[in-house]
Amino acid sequence: MRVIEFPNRNEWSSLLQRPSFDNSELIAKVQSVLNEVKLGGDDAVKKFTNSFDGVLLDQFKVSSEEINEAISLVPNELKNAIELAAKNIQRFHEKQLTDVEVIETMPGINCWRKSVGIEKVGLYIPGGTAPLFSTILMLGVPAKIAGCKQIVLCSPPDKNGKLHPAILYTAQLIGITNIFKIGGVQAIAAMAYGTETVPQVYKIFGPGNQYVTCAKQLIQQAGIAIDMPAGPSEVCVFADNSANPAFVAADLLSQAEHGVDSQVLLVSTSKPFVESVIASVESQLAALPRKEIALKALANSKAIIVENINEGIDLVNEYAAEHLIIVCENDEAISEKIINAGSIFLGNYSPESVGDYASGTNHTLPTNGYAKAYSGVSIDSFVKKITFQKLSKKGLENIGTAVEIMASAEGLDAHKNAVSIRLKDSH
Repeated sequence: MRVIEFPNRNEWSSLLQRPSFDNSELIAKVQSVLNEVKLGGDDAVKKFTNSFDGVLLDQFKVSSEEINEAISLVPNELKNAIELAAKNIQRFHEKQLTDVEVIETMPGINCWRKSVGIEKVGLYIPGGTAPLFSTILMLGVPAKIAGCKQIVLCSPPDKNGKLHPAILYTAQLIGITNIFKIGGVQAIAAMAYGTETVPQVYKIFGPGNQYVTCAKQLIQQAGIAIDMPAGPSEVCVFADNSANPAFVAADLLSQAEHGVDSQVLLVSTSKPFVESVIASVESQLAALPRKEIALKALANSKAIIVENINEGIDLVNEYAAEHLIIVCENDEAISEKIINAGSIFLGNYSPESVGDYASGTNHTLPTNGYAKAYSGVSIDSFVKKITFQKLSKKGLENIGTAVEIMASAEGLDAHKNAVSIRLKDSH
């Protein structure tokens, strides 16, 4: 990690830049796959699955026999852990449902808003270097609570044409059975446009590599909704001398092992503390199976020493981290001043890992600075909100003149007349 001491504010923008690359070639490749799947359907998906995943499949949809076999292969200890996580995620997200409230804005004028589940949604679950079965919980549980009628799940197959047993176990646990062995850009295309076997959906959720991310952004331009813009995963730790250096080092490494393009940022008021963290990172790194991945991610990462807590608050707000861990005295008071973050973890005993898996909050979060304008996935992500209004004759009489005046001022006489004709009829 590169250490930067007391940078001037005019340096912050360049210091906080995420790793970037020229993606013009990537866009062309991804668009080509999208177009081919749109035109060729299952045949194109079959071709790309063979080419990219190294397996030739005749059947993409996972059978009930495959699901049952997977259930038998998952150890009971893991089943119990997944069930505990599912219950916490269910409990947290259920509380996000709100009752319909009718508001009488004026006598005789009632307005209300109703949440309706998006009818068809697609979930993309990565299965490459790490099969993210936890993401099924984070997306599938709120989709079910929201009342989405059709949930399609796609995940890349292994060289034997199978999905990881934990992915299938988790999906069936929460009631998802429309599961397809399709990965990468071809999965996003299949869900966006529909094929002979994969239903078309209205909104696509889920993380992925740069190809999947690019595919989601391109299909969004074509009118298919996505959960949010996303990039490589990231964490920022804001810590003072009250923090445990070994704990902070473990948090940085837990993020760095995600991928070579992940980024970790340490912000602190203490140089000796930063030095202790870096020493602990080096000692813990040696024991990690994904050491090489973490090392490459750490090469893109920084430790920034600031003058005081208030400057640190301003810096982390500027960074707008996907995950922000605050391990400072008065952590809750500090957190009240945070306006840009995907999810916040407070204190020495709140590692980011608990939010990734089982505390109940959602781990699908805005990255790459998008936390300045976007929220993480919630029940709201899976619903549309439809507004209603009902006026009595008296209600229209109470508001009609104001509408006539406004419509006339905008030169929209037909709008005015839609009110006027009713007011005349009511006399």
